[in-house]
Amino acid sequence: MNKEYLYREIANEIASQIRNGILKSGDKLPSVRKLCKEHQISMNTAKRVFLELESLSLVDSKPQSGYFVSNILSVELPLPEVSKPSLIANNEEPNELINKVYENIGKKEVTLFSIGIPSGDLLPQAKLKKEIINATRTLQEGGTEYEEIQGNLKLRRMISMRSLQWGGNFHENDLVTTNGGMNALSFCLMALGKPGDTIAIESPCYPGILQLANGLGLKVLELPTHPTTGIEIDALKKVIPKIDLCLLIPNYNAPLGSCMPDENKKEVVKILSENGIPLIEDDVYGDLYFGSARPKCCKSFDKEGNVLYCSSISKTLAPGYRVGWIAPGKYKDKILKLKFLHSTSSISIVNEAVANFLKSGKYEKHLQQMRKALQNNYQNYVQTIAEAFPQGTKTSRPQGGLSLWVQFDKNIKTTQLYDLAIKENISIAPGRMFTLQDQFENCMRLCIGLPWSEETQMKLKQLGNLAKRV
Repeated sequence: MNKEYLYREIANEIASQIRNGILKSGDKLPSVRKLCKEHQISMNTAKRVFLELESLSLVDSKPQSGYFVSNILSVELPLPEVSKPSLIANNEEPNELINKVYENIGKKEVTLFSIGIPSGDLLPQAKLKKEIINATRTLQEGGTEYEEIQGNLKLRRMISMRSLQWGGNFHENDLVTTNGGMNALSFCLMALGKPGDTIAIESPCYPGILQLANGLGLKVLELPTHPTTGIEIDALKKVIPKIDLCLLIPNYNAPLGSCMPDENKKEVVKILSENGIPLIEDDVYGDLYFGSARPKCCKSFDKEGNVLYCSSISKTLAPGYRVGWIAPGKYKDKILKLKFLHSTSSISIVNEAVANFLKSGKYEKHLQQMRKALQNNYQNYVQTIAEAFPQGTKTSRPQGGLSLWVQFDKNIKTTQLYDLAIKENISIAPGRMFTLQDQFENCMRLCIGLPWSEETQMKLKQLGNLAKRV
């Protein structure tokens, strides 16, 4: 068996025993030598098993004593319900609420549980600054010239190399760079839709997507979505005659954090391709997995070029750099035409700096640290919610990403909770933001991208006490 696969298989087996409660917090694990003997593996392979488990925050190493199951999440709250939106296209956009929440961006005195981006404390800011300086020195004319329309060649090469991890197998010419992830989605919707067309999406769904679709005159049809596995396939099949295009976030979507199983991704791609319906795939969270391997994408199963794959570094490395990309499949010419009309070129210095950062290997090291921090945050959030929030509170169980979906009892309205919380300099994202329908009034999304600290925990407990007052 391939050594790369073998150590992960053993690590996954032990991880499963820990997560299922067979191995409990504080239990001692077999020594490196015993693991070698049990599985007939080398010392190096055994050490890689424990390094993998440590990276998942599942085990702790104690000098002279060995490896022990860490003090992992001991509480598991009930899951939120599967969403049940009306299967009639709607456009009741909660503009006032969205504006009220997002106007808190940049306010240092406010604890932003509401904004789904990683805190600067989790990002390699000093290293990125050096790359920006280096890019101005090495680029022709100091980066003042336009790039080619398709985008920075080095960056496209690095993205295509990284796509091998999940079966993307891109060539550099398959990719078009954009000014961030939303710019990528915008190009796709403009290229494929026209006013009056109907688009199918998850429910709940990221507010920016709802606003973008509405702004382009599209009718939005929300699909029932499971908090763990994503959209209900049978519901998608039923609405096929009604829709013209589909936009999904299959890996750790915002706000549920759900991840579609591979068989579901494969079936979605097949259903849409057979009916000539383009699929726009937003994969901005795919690198933020908590498990041992990155999940595949819908694009992994695309044989017809019908999937337009979009991603960016906005959720993983530098939200303000606005670096994104599209693998548009058979729609490449339409995307290139739109990019030429709307932006001509991406920002050359920033794209060169990001390309060099990826090429250096620093990105993968950064991701390892960030994934560990986010997983720890998730565990700490749920533990605190279990202790401080009203009885009956439910939470999603994301296996990656930046979002935690919280569902209260029906009598707790999160718009009211927001008004109370913001007076205490705490900002949340009420559930009504994530839909164009009258639903999710008793839900909210919390971002787990803040650095965990006593202050973060105190604010979360404070939020729980306010929820009890509501």
